[in-house]
Amino acid sequence: MQNARLSRLFGLTPLVGICLFVVLYAIAAIIYPGGSNTDRNQKGFSLFSNYWCDLLNDVAKNGDYNTSRPFALAAMILLCTSLAFFWYFLPLFIYTERENQKIIQFSGVSSMVTAIFVFTKYHDLIINVAGFFGAIAFLGAFIGLLKSRWYRLTAMGIFCLALCLTNYFIYRTRQYVSVLPILQKATFLLCLGWFFLMDIQIYRRLEVNK
Repeated sequence: MQNARLSRLFGLTPLVGICLFVVLYAIAAIIYPGGSNTDRNQKGFSLFSNYWCDLLNDVAKNGDYNTSRPFALAAMILLCTSLAFFWYFLPLFIYTERENQKIIQFSGVSSMVTAIFVFTKYHDLIINVAGFFGAIAFLGAFIGLLKSRWYRLTAMGIFCLALCLTNYFIYRTRQYVSVLPILQKATFLLCLGWFFLMDIQIYRRLEVNK
C-alpha cells in the first residue's frame, strides 16, 4: 500500500512540475528588466523577440542586472527534474521491450539532467547533448506508444519532435531566425501539453493498478 501511494505521488510529480514551471516562467517574464537581440532598449520581456534563455542570463539584454534569473533558474530546475521522473515512469506503462524501456529511461533522464545546465557558458553544447538524448527518448517512446495504441498522443509527440528539430535547424543555420523567438515559445507550449497529457495517462494507470 505504501509503495502504491509513493508511486502515485511520483506519478503526479511531472504534472506539478509543469504547472510550477509555467507560474515561475510567467513571474520571470513579468519582472525581466528589458532588452533583446533586436532592440537593447526594449521595455520588459517580449514574446516576439526574447528567448527563454534571456531570462537565465546574469545580465539582461539592456545591460541591467537580471532580476528574473532566480525565478527562471528555479523554473528550469523544477521542470527538468519533474520531466526526469516522467521519462523514468513512462516506459513502465506502455507496451515495449525491456531493452527499449532502458533506452527511454536512460536517454530521457540524461536529457533532462543535462538540460538543467543550459544557463552556463556551455549553452550550445548543452543544447546539442540534451537534444540528442531527448530525440532518442522520443523515438523510443513512439515505438511503445504505437504498440499501446495511443495513436493521437503518438501523432502529437511526433509533431512536437518535428517542431524541436525545426527550432534547432533555425538556431544553427540562422535562416528565418526572426520567427524563432515565437516559434520557441509555441514549441514549449505544445511540448508541455504533450508531457501533461501523457502524464495524465500514466497517473490513470497508476490509479487503476492501486
